Amino acid sequence: MRPRIIVVGSIHMDFTILVNRLPKTGETVIGRSFKMSPGGKGANQAVAVARLNAEAYMVGRVGNDYLGSILIESISKSGVNVDFVKKDSTTHSGLAFITVDSKGRNTISVAPGADLTITKEDIEEAINAIKKVDMMLLQLEIPLEVVTYAAKKAFENDIKVILNPAPYKPLPKKLLESIFILTPNEVEASMMSKIDIKGPKDLIKAGKKLIGMGIERIVITLGDKGAMLVSKEKILRFPAVKVKAIDTTGAGDAFNGALAVALAEGKNIEEAIKFANFTGALTTTKVGAQEALPTRKEVEEFIKETGMN
Repeated sequence: MRPRIIVVGSIHMDFTILVNRLPKTGETVIGRSFKMSPGGKGANQAVAVARLNAEAYMVGRVGNDYLGSILIESISKSGVNVDFVKKDSTTHSGLAFITVDSKGRNTISVAPGADLTITKEDIEEAINAIKKVDMMLLQLEIPLEVVTYAAKKAFENDIKVILNPAPYKPLPKKLLESIFILTPNEVEASMMSKIDIKGPKDLIKAGKKLIGMGIERIVITLGDKGAMLVSKEKILRFPAVKVKAIDTTGAGDAFNGALAVALAEGKNIEEAIKFANFTGALTTTKVGAQEALPTRKEVEEFIKETGMN
């Protein structure tokens, strides 16, 4: 049986402009091209899961507008179950405006819209599906109280939860206690630990401090420097997979989706991180969020090509 993974989170449309360099404050930079593409960390993770050959379920909201219809259709076509995605007539669908430079670096501004109208009742309506899944994926582009409630319900039903703490905000202890794995990037790890990370020693120090806050396992994603696992038992570095990055927009979501799929399939955490590293790296070789997310076949072929499996 394919693993079952439910994602509770954001669904929005990305408007991406490719530029040679990112603009400074007050500066206008002429772009090379433009693309409108479905995104949102939640939707991206759900699509990542589906493309990696797992059953994906999405809980979220869009506006009752033309963008909302496009967003639902897009993730549904990617194989995601959208039974728990609602159209909200009180606001617009979520939007993200992304600028990407020639080195793949980006700046992102988000107008959440319907992402912020998700409620605890939406979680309750999906509770029967939640009880049947292997993993739950969460992020922070929806109300924190809903994230906390979803994690609590998963924990009560012995469902493992992966929380990607992005965009960063302070997290309540009761949420951290429900998490199986926390996946901050280097900036988020620094903000959570209040440690200025300037090198490997600071990174380890920050990881240990987060473990001391009651988090059992942390996987810190480091972009082109790989990833680091920190737990009470071990600290392990995982080297990056070298690629020519074009757009890093969906890489973190791809990493989280792949991590969940691998763990749900029974891989140990080290194997799961390696698989997630390959998936995240491959995602950066294409422009966009969801359309850049690779299939299981593409990831497996990529692993064989690199000879790093």
